[in-house]
Order: sequence, then C-alpha cells, then structure tokens
Amino acid sequence: MTRIEKIIVSGNSHATINHDPDVEHGELGVLDLKLSAPDGDASEFIATGLHPRAEQLFSGAWSACYISAFEIAASMKKITLPADYSVDIKVSIGETGTGWCLGAGFTIRAPGLAAEVVEALAHRAHQICPYSKAVHGNIEVTLNVITA
Repeated sequence: MTRIEKIIVSGNSHATINHDPDVEHGELGVLDLKLSAPDGDASEFIATGLHPRAEQLFSGAWSACYISAFEIAASMKKITLPADYSVDIKVSIGETGTGWCLGAGFTIRAPGLAAEVVEALAHRAHQICPYSKAVHGNIEVTLNVITA
C-alpha cells in the first residue's frame, strides 16, 4: 500500500445523525448537506464550504455510509451508542515519490464507551461499509478514537 509522503490538499467531513430538527445550521456562505443512507437515516453535514473539493465530497459520502455501518456494527453487538457520537473523516491527496495517492484519517467520538469497544466497532464498520471495502488495501486509513 502506498503512503502519502507530502499532503497536497485535504477534504474534511463531520457526520452525526441529527436527532434535533432545531439544530443550528450554517450561515451564509456555507452549504448544509443532508445525505441519506440505505437504511433511511439522514446524516447532516453542516457548514460545508460552498465549493467543496472532490476530497471533501468523497469524505462526506464516505462519512454518510460509514456512520450507518458503525450503527449496524453496534446493533450487531447490542451496544447502545451515545446520542452525540460522531465520525470525522479527512481524505487527503498527496505526493508519493513521483506519483499521487489518497489517504484517509478517521476520528470517531463516542463519549462514555470504552476505547477498545469503539475500535472494535470501527473495524467491523469498515468491513460493512462499501466505501471502506472499495479502498481497503489501496490507501492508508488511520483511526483515532475519542471517548471522553
């Protein structure tokens, strides 16, 4: 697997399942996206730049799919997720030698759960999520878990 030696540009996304229809959305100059997952849940990306780059769109689509896979993984293990859990994905394009490649960094916030539980769910979600399966072994994917 090729690893990025120098990051050129990145696109970030922050996905949560919005359970509050009164949540504050972006101001002028930003775009709020609501992406639906196959199970019908909607992930919201609030305050995305008006002209997102391909990396940001890819990280947003991956986030919408992955957060649903994360919930499926939790359901399979009968683990109740905290209401405020979230997934951040940073997709980067970078140089490697004379070529270019992608890389991704995941940050999963699940306050109150044990880190090893969140890590196990994260790895299972990668086995479920079609985006994760599509890039598996092709790009470097890192994981950061925050439980506080």
